[in-house]
Order: sequence, then structure tokens, then C-alpha cells
Amino acid sequence: MKTRLDDLAVFTGRLLIAALFLGGAVQKALSPGGTTGLLADWQLPLWLIWPAFGFNALAGLALVFGVQVRAVAVLLALYCGVTSVFHFLPDDPWQMTIFVKNWAIAGGCLVLAAHGPGRWALQPES
Repeated sequence: MKTRLDDLAVFTGRLLIAALFLGGAVQKALSPGGTTGLLADWQLPLWLIWPAFGFNALAGLALVFGVQVRAVAVLLALYCGVTSVFHFLPDDPWQMTIFVKNWAIAGGCLVLAAHGPGRWALQPES
């Protein structure tokens, strides 16, 4: 039986994960140098920052409001897995920390995908 504490935990978890992606969107918009530097290092087009910005912003908002949470969480887990590649720089401890954190965030997203948005959502599950 789910309790109010369960509802609070799911809601708080959604907000914390959303904050990471919303913060990433703000960072990409206001200070794109770090992201464009990683794209340039991989010889990828710099315009890819804008779809990443849009995805981060929309996915973060979907989590905040509890809309399509299962699908969004799966997409975020995949996104974390793919973007972790950019941070796999074994000679740079900071980048390796980000690499591992990306996989941890992917794990949290998969748990959210498995359990759904909880009752405190615009699209709660019955």
C-alpha cells in the first residue's frame, strides 16, 4: 500500500532529477562553451547544442509536472548513457566523475520509468 511518504519520495525524486536537466538547459543557453567544446572535441556540429537544450528543458518540465513520466524517464536514461561517452576521459578525474554520475542518473531515471510518476502529477497513474 502506497503512503503519503511514498508519494512525497516520488515527487521529490522527480523534482531533483528535473532540476539537473533544467539546470543543464539553462547552462547550455547561457554558457554554451563547455558543451560546444565537447562537441568540437568529438568533431560534431556545434548546432547540436540546441536540440540538447530543447530536450533538457522539455524533459525537465515533463518531470516537474508529471507528464508522460515513464516515456520521458526512459529517454532521459538513454540520453545519459549516450552523453556519458563525451565524459569518458580516463586521464581527467573530473570528467570521469561526470561519466559515473551520468550512469547513476540513468539508473534513477529507469527506477522512475518502472514506478511511474506517482499520484502527485498532472498525469498520475491509477
